[in-house]
Amino acid sequence: MTAPFYDTLNRQVTALLTGEDDQVAALANFSALLNDNLVDLNWVGFYLLKNDQLVLGPFQGKVACSRIPIGKGVCGTAVETNQTQRIADVHQFAGHIACDSASNSELVVPFRRDGIVIGVLDIDSPSLSRFDEIDQRGVETMVKSLENCLFG
Repeated sequence: MTAPFYDTLNRQVTALLTGEDDQVAALANFSALLNDNLVDLNWVGFYLLKNDQLVLGPFQGKVACSRIPIGKGVCGTAVETNQTQRIADVHQFAGHIACDSASNSELVVPFRRDGIVIGVLDIDSPSLSRFDEIDQRGVETMVKSLENCLFG
């Protein structure tokens, strides 16, 4: 994907979510928008932080892990480090949690309210090295727009 592609997608996210104050509705539509517009994915959705663990939120894709401990797997590591995780080969990631054995690469972006991580956006692909720096920057910008729409 290209930077202009993500600029367009970000404008769509902002238009779709402006005025929406329900987190579940916003996360569901955000997941659907990514699923409809990004190619070569097999899962996209959110895990939300509840009682010191990540709990499955709105998503598009196959059945997923319901709960992920902080610090475990790619999603738990993103929360623990408060940093995006772009993993070219999840099978080489120490502690990877295989919710879907067809997933080979992953992009996980922390989702914040008032600067505090409240969950993650998780995007999986069946291809190795599916996500590059342009994908990472584009999706991070979209997550910022989501945060701004929901939490101002």
